[in-house]
Amino acid sequence: MTITLNHTIVPAVDNREAARFFASVMGLAELPPAGRDGHFAPVRVNDTLTLDFMTVAEPVGVHLAFDVDPVTFDGILARLREAGVPYGDDPADPANGRIDHPLCPRGLFFVDAARNLYEVMSPA
Repeated sequence: MTITLNHTIVPAVDNREAARFFASVMGLAELPPAGRDGHFAPVRVNDTLTLDFMTVAEPVGVHLAFDVDPVTFDGILARLREAGVPYGDDPADPANGRIDHPLCPRGLFFVDAARNLYEVMSPA
């Protein structure tokens, strides 16, 4: 059996707000609350992966990187611009407005309220 990542917990200042932010930028759907007490705000990323946002007292940001096709990248970039969310090509400066990523033809970083650093990379 191939090993696949089923879910990961993403720390959040407010789990529902963080899930809504990520889902809206990435063009994904939020799922109903999950977990024993409904303490996860899940977002389905693909057929095998769910990000479960969880409110924590002092969130420490994590880095999550995604490969996307060019059409999906264009959609993400358009939603970031429309929402006025800063983005950039450098994890140390994710608000420089550039998409000339050093590891791929087009890529960008953006952050959320918990300082989670999201990376989106496209082959063209």
